[in-house]
Amino acid sequence: MKIPTHPKKLRKIIDFFESLTEDEKRENLLSYANKSKVWEPVPDQDYDLDDIRKDEQCLDTVGIHLKIIQKNVFFNISMGPKVQTLTRALASILCEALEGASIEQVLALEDECISQIVGEKLVRLRSQTIYYLIQRMRSAVSNIR
Repeated sequence: MKIPTHPKKLRKIIDFFESLTEDEKRENLLSYANKSKVWEPVPDQDYDLDDIRKDEQCLDTVGIHLKIIQKNVFFNISMGPKVQTLTRALASILCEALEGASIEQVLALEDECISQIVGEKLVRLRSQTIYYLIQRMRSAVSNIR
């Protein structure tokens, strides 16, 4: 089996969440959701890609804003008011965890990193919709290549 090579920040977040109980995971996910505004697009910033849309997997519009500096990626995410808490949490986590990662690292991300963070129980409850953001981020990076 292939061992994923996650960016260091993502590995640290995965290790942290894997050490938590289900209740502690929910508390920390809520904390990340509450700080999702930190990752909103910066006004007057020129992004290399702005992908703003409402997909069927989401209740509201989600925008992926990608800036590439010296082959390192920086994401910001805009979300409408109806975007669910778990999506907001994952947006914060992924923006933080992928900050400064290489294009190749983002493209190599596997969906299982999401279940490692949120836990199998929430994965079952939320089905495939929780993979939405990571798929959009990989797509954004591959579109810019």
